[in-house]
Amino acid sequence: MPAFAKYLPLLNAIINGTCAVLLLLSLKAILAKNVQRHKKINILTFVLSTIFLLSYVTYHWLSEETKYPLDNPMRPLYLGILISHIILAAIVLPMILLSFWYGLSNQVTKHRKLVRFTFPIWLYVTITGVVVYLMISPYYNF
Repeated sequence: MPAFAKYLPLLNAIINGTCAVLLLLSLKAILAKNVQRHKKINILTFVLSTIFLLSYVTYHWLSEETKYPLDNPMRPLYLGILISHIILAAIVLPMILLSFWYGLSNQVTKHRKLVRFTFPIWLYVTITGVVVYLMISPYYNF
């Protein structure tokens, strides 16, 4: 594994945490009817999420899998969070892309209808990404 790869999980957690905060700031902006700020924050969040995805794939391509210890009593909780995180991350990606398309193409009604589902799932995925990192990071073998 290249030396830089060991820093990618922490980078991914930082990006996920930042995206969670940005999603909340985006919600605050749109509730205040500040569409321009809402749009700028969402574009930044989208860019960071893209960087996250590239970093995540790179890390998992270059490194060995880290397994949560079988004898750890927190394993069922960890696996529950991890499995829900993975499934919802896969589901939300096309929703994010479509939400962005609707928003950027000024299809506001469609955007609003879809974002009611996209936003909470995306927020959950960003938060659980950090939680998964915090739970698995003591077991990395770097």
